[in-house]
Amino acid sequence: MAQLENFRLKVFRAVAAHLNFRKAAEHLFLTQPAVTLQIKALENDLGVRLFDRAAGRISLTRQGLVLLRYANKVANLVSEAERELGAGDGKVSGELPLGVSTTIAQYVLPRLLGAFLDEHPRVQLSLHSGNTSEIVRLLLDGKVSVGLVEGPARDRGVRAEPFMADELVLITPRNYESDHVSGSEFVASSLLMREQGSGSRRVVETALEKAGFKLKSFKKVMDLDSTEAIKSAVEAGLGVGFVSRWAISKELELGTLKVAQVNGVRVTRHFTLISRTGPEPQGPPGALRRFALGRARLLSNTPRRPQAGSSSQ
Repeated sequence: MAQLENFRLKVFRAVAAHLNFRKAAEHLFLTQPAVTLQIKALENDLGVRLFDRAAGRISLTRQGLVLLRYANKVANLVSEAERELGAGDGKVSGELPLGVSTTIAQYVLPRLLGAFLDEHPRVQLSLHSGNTSEIVRLLLDGKVSVGLVEGPARDRGVRAEPFMADELVLITPRNYESDHVSGSEFVASSLLMREQGSGSRRVVETALEKAGFKLKSFKKVMDLDSTEAIKSAVEAGLGVGFVSRWAISKELELGTLKVAQVNGVRVTRHFTLISRTGPEPQGPPGALRRFALGRARLLSNTPRRPQAGSSSQ
């Protein structure tokens, strides 16, 4: 279906929502210069300034606030029109603001989105990424319609439905001596963890506690803000850490990392689809929910569980 909403208005709404040109560009799958160009063109067309830019921060001007109110009304009308236009042939259409936590966004989502959009080409996707807590907040604030997260989401007002299994494995440097780590060796290591608020961190903490390991027992605990940061730090010999098995297939093939096992420790979880409690979502959010719960596991081509010490020579 043709893009009914004026493109510059769509870009304007994204910048107004994020108050950040870089984040708006990521949200729209555009470059930052392209977003800046669209905003400047819109300001020139209207003859007003829409944003104040000072000290590295941006805010809406009075005229920007007025335009945002009407732009949101336009977007709602366009979405309603697209739903009705698509109702005649039974095909789903319209915008889908999707929240995705970082591991899923980087390692799982690309292969799933292709299949979903093949089935629903009229859906216009916008992506918000962050850790699990951030995605839950976006959902509760109404900024995304549905979310895919790694950690448990037990917040009031959130419906959580598991859609895919995952395991977090302990990765070590390539020269690590053993594929099996004793408890004493484990706590003598520096443990690399995701930041507070990450779903991965909560799952790891719970599994370690269940196995009798407390974070304060380790030689050192270092917080990092992404799976890629943990992998790089482990490769550099700074410690060991748990990451999703989805994230290390390339490193295992190249032999830059190893997988080790700690007696009594197994870290498993389900990736979870979250939506607001109440009636089941309809339109594009409902289509994604049905896809994730019904077909994502099959389309994901789940990789085999990495064996301890497996690497190419």
